[in-house]
Amino acid sequence: MLDTIAMSPSSRRRFLQSGAALTAFGFDLRPAQAAVRELKISRTTQTHSVCPYCAVGCSVVIHTLGDKARNVKPAVVHIEGDPESPINRGTLCPKGISLKEFVNSPRRLTRPLYRAPGAKDWTPISWEEAFTKMAARIKKSRDAGFKAKDDQGRTVNRLDNIAMIGGCTDANEVNFLMSKFRFGLGILPYENQARL
Repeated sequence: MLDTIAMSPSSRRRFLQSGAALTAFGFDLRPAQAAVRELKISRTTQTHSVCPYCAVGCSVVIHTLGDKARNVKPAVVHIEGDPESPINRGTLCPKGISLKEFVNSPRRLTRPLYRAPGAKDWTPISWEEAFTKMAARIKKSRDAGFKAKDDQGRTVNRLDNIAMIGGCTDANEVNFLMSKFRFGLGILPYENQARL
């Protein structure tokens, strides 16, 4: 036991990684570790998703507790990396491993908020109202800024007064649809972390 305490940091790390620590001192801790993990995710529904933090797109498995009855609010009890993913092979970075706290945070926005011009406070609105407001503003901006011809008389059909920003975790299909949408409007300024 004294030899274990006197080990250097690198030899302690090798000792822990080798699995010898799991059977150290005559105890096999592997069944206990497996039982703890099983208790944490037993009776949960698994949902596969993608971490929202960067453009790597690590796959995650979200464990939700709740039997999907009408009066039961599901609760996310555990989030882990997806071991079947070729991208992250079950690992997550420090930000990704904190997803459970992000999902369960009482400060997380779950509905659209609107602040009227000159108002100090944000007020919750429905998704339908939010889409209607966005569509009206896009239409108004497009009507005001659309250019059919440039200064030399060439047909350009572009919109210079609107820019578009894409998310870093958007799938290829989402980026394809966003490209169709922005080109349909004539929007040229575009930025996306994925640089698609």
